[in-house]
Amino acid sequence: MIDETLVGRERAALMANYRRQPVAFVRGEGAHLYDADGRRYVDCMAGISMINAGHCHPEVVEAIRAQAGRLLNVSNLYYTEPMVALAEWIRDNSMEGRVFFCNSGAEANEAALKLVRKHAGPERPEVVALVDGFHGRTYGALSLTGQPDKQAAFAPLVPGVRHVERDDLQGLADAVSDRTAAIFLEVVQGEVGVHPVPHEMLRLARDLADRHGALLVLDEVQTGLSRTGPLWGYQDVGVEPDVMCLAKSLGGGVPIGAITARPPYDAVFAPGDHGSTFAGGPLACAAALASCRVLADPALQSGVRAKGARLLAGLRGLVEAGLATEARGRGLMCAIDLPRPRAAEAVAGLLEAGYLANNTSARTLRFLPPLVVEETDLDGLVAALGEVLAHT
Repeated sequence: MIDETLVGRERAALMANYRRQPVAFVRGEGAHLYDADGRRYVDCMAGISMINAGHCHPEVVEAIRAQAGRLLNVSNLYYTEPMVALAEWIRDNSMEGRVFFCNSGAEANEAALKLVRKHAGPERPEVVALVDGFHGRTYGALSLTGQPDKQAAFAPLVPGVRHVERDDLQGLADAVSDRTAAIFLEVVQGEVGVHPVPHEMLRLARDLADRHGALLVLDEVQTGLSRTGPLWGYQDVGVEPDVMCLAKSLGGGVPIGAITARPPYDAVFAPGDHGSTFAGGPLACAAALASCRVLADPALQSGVRAKGARLLAGLRGLVEAGLATEARGRGLMCAIDLPRPRAAEAVAGLLEAGYLANNTSARTLRFLPPLVVEETDLDGLVAALGEVLAHT
């Protein structure tokens, strides 16, 4: 499955941050990946929702190829057409506000944290986020992330962050006050195993932010760009944020992140307040604009809803068969819980069967296939998972 020489080289050259699966990929197309021996795998992770448009989508590839032959990067000291065009697209297709570009989801949340802190001033030092939320691994983003096991080794973190359980309406109401600068939420908590935040929690957050003069920040790094069906996850809830964080599938596989804020909050930053050397570069923006246009297709979005419902129904069938305890999801963002802590073994079994998935805990499997995945591949995933669970 993998050249052990490559494994040895990786161990000698790279820090041990990741638990890699025993496979090396050399090519991708649509929802499929291929190893050096030509074996095909169904990608049910999409780079953790990074490849929503599919691997090597022709329009994204052509945009990269054309831009790479003209200009790779030039810094933010100058104007470029791809940067402005992508910002216009995000503005016109979301909250009608201006955009700040960065390079990742963690950077987007860091930028949003700085924006809300500057807007609030020192008399509003607190930020509210959710237990089990995930906003990144840099210091500000990690401080927002409500997972003590990820934070413990790096304490002390940024002060003033209060965490509330995702379904605790009273807890949220108690946590937000006139000292609150912002409320940071995900529409669906993906990193802990696809747990949708209740709609009433999101609506209450909007109401509390308005009541106390705080800003509502929605982290759509994983849910944005049609992953749950609509272009943005918040559109299913009817709650519009003041600031939205984007990354992952924004670039079609190329690193890029962004925040957008509705007026007047898009005027908080002044020259020198924040920046990034590589952010908004022409290559990344050209790739992102092509990816966005693909993912905004209403036919694709309709397909996400239909295929997501099909996948979730299949996973629930495994629950009914006694092979799992719960299945949940929204669009093509699904997870299943197992009765025993054997999720890592199930991931290995799926890999052997030709399907890529990951476990977010010892009992939970997560599935985030490219949005162009075929229904036959989803049916194959469910069948393979059933076989694996029956023998795990």
